[in-house]
Amino acid sequence: MGSVDRGRLDGRRALVTGGSKGSGAAVAQRLRELGADVYVTARTMPEGYEHPDRFIAADTSTAEGTALVASSIAEAGGVDVLVHVVGGASTPSGGFAAITDEQWATELQLNFLGAVRLDRALLPSMVRSGHGVVLHFTSIQRQMPQYDASLAYAAAKAALRTYSKGLANELAPHGVRVNAISPGGIETEAYERFVDRIAEGNGLSREGAKQKILDSLGGVPLGRFARTEEIADLVGFLVSDQASAIVGAEYVIDGGTVPTT
Repeated sequence: MGSVDRGRLDGRRALVTGGSKGSGAAVAQRLRELGADVYVTARTMPEGYEHPDRFIAADTSTAEGTALVASSIAEAGGVDVLVHVVGGASTPSGGFAAITDEQWATELQLNFLGAVRLDRALLPSMVRSGHGVVLHFTSIQRQMPQYDASLAYAAAKAALRTYSKGLANELAPHGVRVNAISPGGIETEAYERFVDRIAEGNGLSREGAKQKILDSLGGVPLGRFARTEEIADLVGFLVSDQASAIVGAEYVIDGGTVPTT
């Protein structure tokens, strides 16, 4: 079978969490282009969504939301590819002392436990079938935690990485591959709005605001953040048969932000 065929996902069913916008939307689109039947879950279906029969409106940070997604996917016949994109930080600034128990719980549910619950619901069918691919989105903050307003997010993503590695070792003998992708900054609509706020608040041009953001990370050697389609490119490869020997890995896509030794 040729390499082009091994990159295709024809005949496979996929689920992308957080797939309504940003990287999640780009990933869902790419998997469809590769031939997969793609289901998407997010809290709210975007207006005019092109595939309403493949959208599951649910909050996967809750047990109820996870159960709704799991039952919908079970009715569809299970999935062959599961990509956990959903995540985010909502902690107020102020460092460790400002993070309440409730805020810790919120970050852990959204960025870690939601994936754990959904895996627990959907992966047994993969194990029974003897094949499947799971991809967890972690973050470079698990290696470079920003303490002011995203320490809980960073810690949750570190937990997700450790969990992913253990899960990969457990499931690989059953034909199920588990890997992680660790993005740095991504040029999403939310990022562009953030650039506008930084520019307005500091009297800078948009380019000046972008440079200020890059400098706050200690610099990004590539000179820019990753684009959503570049994130989707990596996901498409990792969930395809072209990556059939890659298990328990974490691929960093950050333009060189994380220093290596």
